[in-house]
Amino acid sequence: MVDGVKKSFSIKNLETISGIKAHTIRIWEKRYKLLSPERTDTNIRKYSLKSLKKLLSITLLYKNGFKISKIAEKSDKEIKSLVNEISIKSHSETKYINSIKLSMIGFDTKLFNKTFDDILSKHNFEFAYMKVFLPLMKELGILWQTDSISTSHEHFITNLIKQKIHVQTESLKYKNWSNYNKTFVLFLPENEFHELSILFLNYILLLHGKKTIFLGQSIPSEDLVDILSNDEEYHFLSFFTVEPNKNEIFNYMDNFEKNLLIGNNNEISLFGPQIITIKNDIRWEKVNLFFDLDEFKNQFLIKNEIS
Repeated sequence: MVDGVKKSFSIKNLETISGIKAHTIRIWEKRYKLLSPERTDTNIRKYSLKSLKKLLSITLLYKNGFKISKIAEKSDKEIKSLVNEISIKSHSETKYINSIKLSMIGFDTKLFNKTFDDILSKHNFEFAYMKVFLPLMKELGILWQTDSISTSHEHFITNLIKQKIHVQTESLKYKNWSNYNKTFVLFLPENEFHELSILFLNYILLLHGKKTIFLGQSIPSEDLVDILSNDEEYHFLSFFTVEPNKNEIFNYMDNFEKNLLIGNNNEISLFGPQIITIKNDIRWEKVNLFFDLDEFKNQFLIKNEIS
């Protein structure tokens, strides 16, 4: 790995990233000469970044009905051209995800933007995030943990998604606020840096005309007390993805209730994997747990609009 960019991949990496079984990849190599791996001193296959990009392109064509024998007859330039056509014409979430994955491997901002524009030409931004970006990010977590992609790949695609959320959010800045009497305060607890979820949730709230205060990542709970000086009613929102962990979460929520929820009409809604720890032991009156965005929307956005 040079400058944080992964340059060499095992056949297991290729299987994980492409979804094509290692056995099939070996057959494609032997029968159609589609890939040309190098060999280590112990005769283990090693694939270049160029080979991985080519396999992803081949996979996209193969899953779109192209016979592998026909793909093998085409030049790299012809394969790339066909991939670009499919990326634009496709309506499937899986195809969108594969196209963005390909843009990530090649650090190809142009392909990412082209795919994103195509999604928005057929769907809204909520579809783009929930059906394409969110499943992609879950998959990237697995790819990163198995050393199939590098930190550079993950940061590249994550920051492109952040840019899209910021642009969509900026377009809502003049939207009138609804009559919901609480201001939503979005934050992540200290040492929590997985910001995409609250960025998107902030967008959803603004889309529905809610007033928000966006604080971002790694906010100590004691610093949230400063918010209370404005003498308003607040609905705190947070994602507990990694922190507070299961050994700290009860103590964290006890302190949060004591400092921010007692003696007022404030409340907090929580999302994320760590809330499973407290799912069966909710000892705080004004704490809401959500495992699904639609459930939150129905309770605090759609229902409020109808009433």
